[in-house]
Amino acid sequence: MSERETEDALVSRVLHHFDEGIRTKQGCQAELAPQIARGAQVMIHALLSDRKILSCGNGGSAADAQHFSSELLNRFEAERPGLPAIALTTDASTVTSIANDHHFEEIFARQVRALGHAGDVLLAISTSGNSANVIRAVQAAHERNMICVALNGRDGGDLASILTEEDINICVAGPSTARIQEIHLMAIHCLCDLIDYQLLGQD
Repeated sequence: MSERETEDALVSRVLHHFDEGIRTKQGCQAELAPQIARGAQVMIHALLSDRKILSCGNGGSAADAQHFSSELLNRFEAERPGLPAIALTTDASTVTSIANDHHFEEIFARQVRALGHAGDVLLAISTSGNSANVIRAVQAAHERNMICVALNGRDGGDLASILTEEDINICVAGPSTARIQEIHLMAIHCLCDLIDYQLLGQD
């Protein structure tokens, strides 16, 4: 294959990914928009009640949890006071000590039990819905009378089965982890926008 043919093939794959991403977003936007709005309302109620939002996930979902937390603690698109949010993925000493002394499945749950209070919200992120440590975190949040907003994927997995009627399940159906993560990021930005819109009254 010539250099030009190689470049054309690579460009074609990039265009395919763009098209697939657009189709996936268009295919799920009507279903997910109400769930995202509900999730934002839960978070806004918590913040207005002087509560906080904890977030967790693994791998790319850990990065999403930190992304969400940073947007609240610092700013999204408008200047405002910082909002209370904690990503449970960031403290390497805590995470590794829990994994070493207890079990990796407990790395988020033990933090939720220590930091979470009634009225707080847990943003639980799992592209498969089967991340054991995220599921344990949700169970711990329920023990603390917290509401959970799940960013989920595929068929919802085991995570969907333990959510209560008060919880919100933002589940992206589809087989591709990359597409699920892209929509999770879109949902995170929507949540941040809706929080600012309600708190600041700005477009």
